Amino acid sequence: MHLNRKAICLITALVCYSATWLVVAGQSRTTLPALRQRIDRELNQQTGVFAVAFKDLTTGNELLIREREVFHAASTMKTPVMIEVYNQQAQGKLALTDSILIKTEFNSIVDGSPYTLPATSDSDSTTYKQVGSKRTLASLVYDMITVSSNLATNLVIERVGAPNVVQTMRDLGASDIQVRRGVEDTKAFAKGLNNSTTAYDLMVIFDKIATGQAVNAEASKAMIATLLDQKFNDAIPAKLPKAVKVAHKTGSINGVRHDSGLVMLPDGRRYVLVLLSKDITDDKAVINAYATVSAWIYQFVTQG
Repeated sequence: MHLNRKAICLITALVCYSATWLVVAGQSRTTLPALRQRIDRELNQQTGVFAVAFKDLTTGNELLIREREVFHAASTMKTPVMIEVYNQQAQGKLALTDSILIKTEFNSIVDGSPYTLPATSDSDSTTYKQVGSKRTLASLVYDMITVSSNLATNLVIERVGAPNVVQTMRDLGASDIQVRRGVEDTKAFAKGLNNSTTAYDLMVIFDKIATGQAVNAEASKAMIATLLDQKFNDAIPAKLPKAVKVAHKTGSINGVRHDSGLVMLPDGRRYVLVLLSKDITDDKAVINAYATVSAWIYQFVTQG
């Protein structure tokens, strides 16, 4: 009888220990509200205004912070422009093999007056050496995304038309993105006629690309392949495992730093993450904060 009582006590202790362990283990799992608070705290340490949009394409979970606030789009607008190229190709209005004459002079949307795109303000120097020659539309789209070429962007926008880009964004459900003009149109800038976006809208279009609904499945697959070749990888991808692939587009101007894209895990799971900012004062610190936030999102998605 004495031994049975010991056995019962031992079993009871083991059950209590197991229950306690399960509670502790359960508490170690990060909830979506807890993740949001953690991200808020991290970004609030920086000077500036920040927006976050995260969507797990497997579970449908979303984390949204200032997702509808309007930001200068900077180079994130190049993703909508790429979508419109594929849209017009699907409609038979152009072909990716079309030849485009390389030039540096464009017309302001304000009054049609000419302005010249300077190589000194562009991350791409190669295309400027090709003025007077021709390049395929496909190659310009590739440079527009992967090295964020402003010259390639202006040539592509001139070909497809900014109003058409906006209409396609509306058709996809992105109600606030505005692509009004090319880059370095100083007269337009002075009048506040800028390209703008919200984190929510960028989340919407990357969701469409991920699910094959941006034009069609074939076009979406091609766009993902281009986005995967992004050369600026110091934000969303920076602290992720190398096996994780990120198809993304960055953007930055003075006081602004963005990253937006599709994160693809080796096991097939995917999620969209958009990080936007304005009025920032420490660009490097913001980039590091973005990389940290991205790592936390990844940990949330992959937690057991």
